[in-house]
Amino acid sequence: MIVGASRGIGHEFVRQYRQAGDQVTATARNDDALEALRRLGAKAIALDVADAESASRLGWQIDGAAFDVVVVAAGVYGPRTSGLKPPSEADFDSVMRTNVLGPMRVVAQLVDALAPEARLALISSRMGAIGPRGSADGWLYRASKAALNSVLKDASLVLLGRAVCVSFHPGWVRTDMGGAGADLPVEQSVADMRRVLAGLTPADNGRFLNHDGSPIEW
Repeated sequence: MIVGASRGIGHEFVRQYRQAGDQVTATARNDDALEALRRLGAKAIALDVADAESASRLGWQIDGAAFDVVVVAAGVYGPRTSGLKPPSEADFDSVMRTNVLGPMRVVAQLVDALAPEARLALISSRMGAIGPRGSADGWLYRASKAALNSVLKDASLVLLGRAVCVSFHPGWVRTDMGGAGADLPVEQSVADMRRVLAGLTPADNGRFLNHDGSPIEW
């Protein structure tokens, strides 16, 4: 299952898994994106993770599923600030509701839809790492991804023995969010993460990983 597959990394996950012959359920926010997912052969579900009513409808739509891989890729960047410029309340709400509250809502509903020994990945960012941080640019996005990493860590504790849960830095990827100047094509980023997901072991539960599988400090 791929949550947040309207475009970018999430959409590429769907494309690659379908190309490999896997059955895929994917979510998107609008009709055009849902139709694009259906053309790839995925089961498409309308979902806006930032909307409480929309998110509340997810559970019954995946009732009885047994997903062996779940990727939560929904996310927004928000204001591209430099330094300690306070975000507006609207920007704060938009970024935190999408990047933090959304995954909290979704993961809670996915617990009963996981196959034994499932893999659960949240798409985070190295920008959310606190230890190695050397810049304050985009500090609202950084705060949201640091919080998302906390969500992943808690999920890894609750799902210990049932699923292997990891947080991914996908790299600086050439998508609408990453921009044309990013250094990594989305095809390579997703192929790397798929390979890492396939090779995860219980010892990896609760880790923060680069797209190539190398560890990142929290």
